[in-house]
Amino acid sequence: MGLSDITDGIGRSLEGLVSTVTDPFGDPVIRLGVTGLSRAGKTVFITGLVANLLDRGRMPQFKGAERIEAAYLQPQPDMTLPRFDYETHLAALTGDDPRWPESTRTVSELRLSFRIRPSGFLSGLTGPRTLHLDIIDYPGEWLLDLALLDKGYADWSDETLARLAKRTEAAGWLAQARAVDGSRPLDEPEAQALAAGFTAYLRAARAAGWTDCTPGRFLLPGDLAGSPVLTFAPLPRPAMTPRGSLWREMERRFDAYKAKVVKPFFRDHFARIDRQVVLVDALGAIHAGPAALEDLRRTMAEILSAFRPGRNGFLSQILLGKRVERILFAATKADHLHHSQHARLTAIMQAMLREARDRAAFAGARVEAMSLAGLRATVEAEVTRDGATLPAVRGRLLTTGKQAVMYPGELPEDPARLLSPARGGAEAWLDAEFALMAFAPARMTVRPGEGPPHIRLDRAAEFLIGDMI
Repeated sequence: MGLSDITDGIGRSLEGLVSTVTDPFGDPVIRLGVTGLSRAGKTVFITGLVANLLDRGRMPQFKGAERIEAAYLQPQPDMTLPRFDYETHLAALTGDDPRWPESTRTVSELRLSFRIRPSGFLSGLTGPRTLHLDIIDYPGEWLLDLALLDKGYADWSDETLARLAKRTEAAGWLAQARAVDGSRPLDEPEAQALAAGFTAYLRAARAAGWTDCTPGRFLLPGDLAGSPVLTFAPLPRPAMTPRGSLWREMERRFDAYKAKVVKPFFRDHFARIDRQVVLVDALGAIHAGPAALEDLRRTMAEILSAFRPGRNGFLSQILLGKRVERILFAATKADHLHHSQHARLTAIMQAMLREARDRAAFAGARVEAMSLAGLRATVEAEVTRDGATLPAVRGRLLTTGKQAVMYPGELPEDPARLLSPARGGAEAWLDAEFALMAFAPARMTVRPGEGPPHIRLDRAAEFLIGDMI
């Protein structure tokens, strides 16, 4: 390592430290990271949260709301990041023909500021104070890339190929990879075809509900599309790996991906986060079956490892002892269940979180799990089946726009009835079926002073920022 590398690293570390320390003569800032795994509804969550923090009539569990005199959006502090397009997303959700907004595909930021009335014995001696909430929106696939930093290309290839062997979506890709001789000289069209095939598998896996779809930039390449840093794939290791071989070049590109893509993201964005929300589509995983639920549990453990900087020398270096203070794992789409089942969904999330903490040997931040909906798209209803009345939900179907009633099935009271067969490698649920429909946002009339209808955004806000209000 040269002197310029050392000084550059020190400079970046100091810059990260200064950016996270509140100016004693300035206003306090909370940097809230929001990320979501496959189809978890990250954009909807952020839009619903901001709307209900601006107009707090539907936030009874957010205890600090009564002390907020005003809330308003301000220009974001980071001039180099795109602004989260809150107004456009809110218009899509609440317009005459409501629709789900387009997903964000890169890092974005939004600043929400609060003017807070003082409280306590000295409240009469001080005026209102200001608190800034900077929301940083980033793809969940990028967070999962942290696990790559501790792996070499050979180990990553072995682990990936072993995992894919159990997935039907990977059959075509595996045949393509096994037909390749990695000891042969690099042929660029062959390398590009391998990367394209692997990317196609990742897209199919994400569509099928798998959560461990890494490397994340293969799915969201942006301006890196077609570059060598995204033109690699896992391969069976040949007996010989001579210089200039396909295997050696794939290894070089894998290392470049870690150095040029993964590390800059964590250095420039992740290292400055104070609180974190991780959104997961737990219902979708349950519907997909035991293997998908186990995949989600393993992914949650990998995410927790990302918030334990002592495990990774690179993170320890850039964080300089700073840790994320609070992490919320939230199961979205709670509006797809009758409220009588919400506690069961939350219990499943809490059980997965406990096991994920054990798996990651995690300690440090305060971590909680809950179920919620950033925008409530359904109302509760009942259906009759075999003479029994069952709790259900009714909403507008995404495909046709027609009203439909859904009874998704009954979640077990004991989460172990799902987690045990998932951990044991069961191929299907033995005694239950879980169905899901895709609902469009409901047409709504929002009264002055109220945000759009939601489920438990007030509790999420209380956990994430309530101590600072």
